[in-house]
Amino acid sequence: MNKVDLITKEILRIITDSEEPLETKEIEEKVGNSVKKEPVTRTKVFYRLNLLRGEGKIKGKFIGSGKGVWVWWAEKMFERRKRA
Repeated sequence: MNKVDLITKEILRIITDSEEPLETKEIEEKVGNSVKKEPVTRTKVFYRLNLLRGEGKIKGKFIGSGKGVWVWWAEKMFERRKRA
C-alpha cells in the first residue's frame, strides 16, 4: 500500500465513522495523528477530500463567504440518524 492510499483510507474512515459533519481542519488533525509515516498537510487532505467527493464516496459543501470553510460528511451519517 502506498502513502497516498494510506491517507485516503484514513480520511474515508474518519468521515464514515463520524456522527457529524467535519471541517477540513478537523480531518487534517485527525489524519495527522493517525498517519505518522508521511507529513500530512492541508493541501494533501483537501486534494484527497475532493477526489473522494468526485468519486461519490463522501459529500462536501463550502460554507461561508470569503475564505469560508468546507464541511464533509458521509451520506450514511444521515441514514443512521433517520433510524435512531
